[in-house]
Amino acid sequence: MPDWSYQTIFRPLLFRLPAETARDITLGAMGTLSRLPFGQLVIRTLGHMEFSGALVSDKLGFPVRYPVGLAGPVDPRLTARKAMSPFGFGFMEIGPVTPEPCGENEEVRLSPREEAIFYPSPFRSEGIDRIERRLRKSRPSALPNIVRITPMPGSGPEQAAGQLLELMRRLEPYAAAFIVDGCVEAGEPERTRRLLRELRAKLAGTNDSPSNGKPLLLALPLQPDAETLAAAVDAVLHAGWRGFYIADGIYSGGGFVVSGEAKRPGLELLRRLRLLAGEAPAVLAACGVHEPQDALELRKAGADAVLLHSGLVYAGPGLPKRINEALIYETEQSSPEDDDRRAKPGFFGGWGWMTLLGLGMIIGGILAWIVASTSVMLPYDAAFLGEDRSELIRANPRLLGFMSHDRVTLAGTMISIGVLYAMLGRYGLGRGLHWAKTALLVSGIVGFSSFFLYLGYGYFDPLHALAAALLLPLFVLAMRGRAERAVDRLPALTNGGVWKRALWGQLCFVALGAGLGIGGIVIALVGITNVFVPEDLMYLCTSADTLRQLNERLLPLIAHDRAGFGGALFSDAAALLATALWGVQEGRRWLWYMLLAAGTPAFAAGLSVHLSIGYTNFFHLLPLYGALAVYIAGLILLYPYLTRRPLSSALGTDR
Repeated sequence: MPDWSYQTIFRPLLFRLPAETARDITLGAMGTLSRLPFGQLVIRTLGHMEFSGALVSDKLGFPVRYPVGLAGPVDPRLTARKAMSPFGFGFMEIGPVTPEPCGENEEVRLSPREEAIFYPSPFRSEGIDRIERRLRKSRPSALPNIVRITPMPGSGPEQAAGQLLELMRRLEPYAAAFIVDGCVEAGEPERTRRLLRELRAKLAGTNDSPSNGKPLLLALPLQPDAETLAAAVDAVLHAGWRGFYIADGIYSGGGFVVSGEAKRPGLELLRRLRLLAGEAPAVLAACGVHEPQDALELRKAGADAVLLHSGLVYAGPGLPKRINEALIYETEQSSPEDDDRRAKPGFFGGWGWMTLLGLGMIIGGILAWIVASTSVMLPYDAAFLGEDRSELIRANPRLLGFMSHDRVTLAGTMISIGVLYAMLGRYGLGRGLHWAKTALLVSGIVGFSSFFLYLGYGYFDPLHALAAALLLPLFVLAMRGRAERAVDRLPALTNGGVWKRALWGQLCFVALGAGLGIGGIVIALVGITNVFVPEDLMYLCTSADTLRQLNERLLPLIAHDRAGFGGALFSDAAALLATALWGVQEGRRWLWYMLLAAGTPAFAAGLSVHLSIGYTNFFHLLPLYGALAVYIAGLILLYPYLTRRPLSSALGTDR
């Protein structure tokens, strides 16, 4: 459920349901998909969060790939743990976990206008028994778990310390670290000291202490008074705990509100905390991250990692990836060690060969268009048939026009592929972008394989074979180049209107790529089986058997054109779909012009040839009209996002 589908389709529908019903449907669907064969591959393909060593850290006390975690209340029943790892999360929170069920029957409410979630109780939990049972039965997650534990509300210091110790003991096999919650209350410095002293004594007095080797983070409320904060910091530093966890909610209206409003007090608390505790303790901030800008500000103020809660619900599942890409970009820009990584590959490092391949496809497509619009048949076509143009025209006046219609559309598709290859090579491979190389690899494999579809019908096209022989070495050389970068520019840092409209544009191109891919497969299958669809025979005013009787080699010739066009269209769609899924990013001006330049010849070829030969059957052209409408809408919606001048980053780096 990427942002382009979540924000445009699913969120409006889900927000009409009760909050927990919507959550259960969403997580249930994701969890089911992740357990199906190839389900994880589908999730990774849609998200394409490329790993970067720039963000690997062990500051929290355990190694994480990304400094972005999933807050426990988002998936309290651990339904979609396996599905979350490809989204760009580095770890998952489990909890809060209490000794007994707490507030589980209270209603959770959404407030879309304020982008807030209202919990009647801050420690809503199923209780240790059910959570432990779920963990025992669930498959191990690829992500480390950080477990947030809290005593029952109203427990005294000694009783609370005992409960926390027992929770640690039972959950230790499943935890990479613990967040100790419910110990610090604003305005209660003495209780805070006593409870933490009791817990420290119990941990020290236990030979097989469950905290041995497990980092401990102390949870802090968003607005502690100075004395309580000082007591908490002193206790953590003296006990040798790993650091602090800054809560994500504010008490309001008799409940607990989680929203973006938590960021402001969270930033203030972070600065106070760093002044008191220094830079050594780790800080995990869960306060108000709704867009990448929030995460950058918290990191700049001293947070080592962030947790996503209400922000994930309102911004969408692409938020962790956007945050990671912003952090990767900032880290690489400020790190001298990454100069080699940022260096653009040379002409012969991959992108030059791919650009030449693209130019070759463009030139070949132009020549094919000229031939298809004039003589239509080449000398070896006539030799294969044993008939010339005039004989075909006498046999069926529309036959040559029909062949032209196949070949012109193929020529337009070749030019489209050439534009995609040339520009993805120059600006994708040329900047070392991994997604661009993946897109070209998939499209190229499909395209070169499709050259041989027509062989099944007994027709060998020497010109196609020569083109394949000349272009394949360029493809192989291009794929040998290095492309390891996850990002070459800072992504959109805010969730503004331009970004939301761009998601509609992205949806248009994803739909277009998927639709063209299906169309390519269907056309190729028709070409190697029935050859014609009913509308074709209506236009030709004949039947396949009649054409076969006219010349037994006529159908193989037409089939070779259809199969070749279907394969080329599928190759074109693969590159377009991958670009739409992974390449849309704010300020990537070249991408918009690539989409414009790649689509124009393909649609111009399809429309012009049908009109010129009089093949204007509405149902036959309906997919073309629909695709053109989606294409134009996508270009209009993406234009402001892709072509506007990027803003400066949160750290002052020019994009």
